[in-house]
Amino acid sequence: MQGLAEDLLTQLLRLQIRLLACRERLLAATDGEALHDLRIALRQLRSLLRPLQQLPACAEVLQRAAELGRLSGPLRDLEVLTAYLQAQGLQQLAQSRQTLLRQGYVALLSSQQLDRLLAALDAWPALWRRAESAGELAGLKKRISRRLGKQRRQLLQALADPAHDRHRLRLLIKRLRYAGEAYPALAGSGGDSLGRLKQAQAALGDWHDHWQWLARAESELDLQPCVPAWRQALQAAEQQADQALEKLLEEFSIVNR
Repeated sequence: MQGLAEDLLTQLLRLQIRLLACRERLLAATDGEALHDLRIALRQLRSLLRPLQQLPACAEVLQRAAELGRLSGPLRDLEVLTAYLQAQGLQQLAQSRQTLLRQGYVALLSSQQLDRLLAALDAWPALWRRAESAGELAGLKKRISRRLGKQRRQLLQALADPAHDRHRLRLLIKRLRYAGEAYPALAGSGGDSLGRLKQAQAALGDWHDHWQWLARAESELDLQPCVPAWRQALQAAEQQADQALEKLLEEFSIVNR
């Protein structure tokens, strides 16, 4: 295989190796970043293949990656909260959640979602080569460019909406950021645009953390003492996120003129 098709194969194999390494790190409990790195690899995998989701060779991997993403998301939220509580010296609150975290890691590692994704990744190279031989990858570059252009337009429209949904914007920004990194020559976004995407993603991530912590405190009553500080932090995070989104809108409005 030549060119873009071969590059895609190489990128996917690297991501497969990273996912396997993250699994081993979770099994060995060697560090606190294994789950986070696993989820980043999942986002990169989905961003790599999403423009090609109509191809049967890619549909299975995308479906399995999405399933593992949904399973691991709440566990990552719990991990972030636990780390925050530890950093604040709230050891009793953190300790009760450490037990849940360990149980969550075990459940994730033994899950059908993880097994099915790894099996789909094992099968993917042969399916990709078969698709190449059958001529199914004709116009690959045009297909990817068209999809990335659609993603840029969706984000620009969402940014320009005065009633924008921060949750949706966070998702659209993540998708475009990782797609830009997967396809730098086709994304139509320079380094400044990617930098703005990263800044906006980080600001929205801080907002999201405090938003979901406050939501958790409604049912996890031991978190109630944290609520006043979280409400103040949420307001500050909203302002920082809105400023980052304004800069991103300005950047993308210029790029898309």
